[in-house]
Amino acid sequence: MGSQPNEHLIFILSRLLSAFIILANVFIIFGILFNRKLHGTINWFFLSLLIADLLAAGALPHVFQKDHVSYSCLARYVVPNFLFLSFLANLLVMHYAKYTCIIQPLHYRQSWVYRWSGLYICLAWVSPLTFASMPLAWYQGNSSQKCSAEQVLTLPYLFVETYVFIIPIIFAIAVMGIRILCIARKQLKNIKKLLNSVNQSQTPSELEQQLELRHAKSIASVSLIFLVCWVPYIVCLNISLHLEIKGNSTLAIVICIGTASAAVIPIILSLGNHQYIEFWSDMAMKAYRTCCQRQGCKQKQNNQPRGNNTEIPTIAD
Repeated sequence: MGSQPNEHLIFILSRLLSAFIILANVFIIFGILFNRKLHGTINWFFLSLLIADLLAAGALPHVFQKDHVSYSCLARYVVPNFLFLSFLANLLVMHYAKYTCIIQPLHYRQSWVYRWSGLYICLAWVSPLTFASMPLAWYQGNSSQKCSAEQVLTLPYLFVETYVFIIPIIFAIAVMGIRILCIARKQLKNIKKLLNSVNQSQTPSELEQQLELRHAKSIASVSLIFLVCWVPYIVCLNISLHLEIKGNSTLAIVICIGTASAAVIPIILSLGNHQYIEFWSDMAMKAYRTCCQRQGCKQKQNNQPRGNNTEIPTIAD
């Protein structure tokens, strides 16, 4: 009886997180598809990332369903593992494309990540699929045994996945983000020198203050993403690997929180760029203007003098 409240909590938590992430990703995906200004190489990388995030969120609730069929047990752990690895791979490719664009702005169109963008997207899906399919080599399903993660994802496999792939990918993304901020800081100093030489005044201009504020916001957003999203995920990974909570509902709650904290990263990145929600904001403005026009017409009709209605029959007479 004590495990039923925890199972009910896992059921609600996993589906709420999954529904929120799926709806947010669908919202942003349509915003990119219907905005022609966003049809570029980096945004195709970002679109692939959103699709991977959507699929990973959709598979999250199925990890915690009870099923004793052997092939369903294999798919229950292999498929979500593949989808989350593909999410990380797409996130790495997207950050690498941005990093290359900023590091080599004049030669970006000659770079491999631009010329072979389709190949990079394919690698972001095929490589995780290859690694996630490795449990097929040792898993032997038995309908009499209870389905568990230890049967499919063995401990050595999880250690390799965590410390060879997942955590290095996270730190590679963090290093690229820090490198981009350092480059932005150097460019900001050069711009300030040019402005000071032109203005010849010691007081900072309005443009300098705006640039400083934008750079501070970038630093805050990168730090917030790492602290709020990646740190809980890394902590949850280590908890699930090193603490003896296997087969416990606590592990399921930890997996839910850790996976969700990482899966909201594309949503945060999308909200930071107003172009991704420009289509929906334009649609909302059009709907608001149409509604205001209709209300204005109704008010004009209501404000018309009623004597006009009585004058028509008298003239006819």
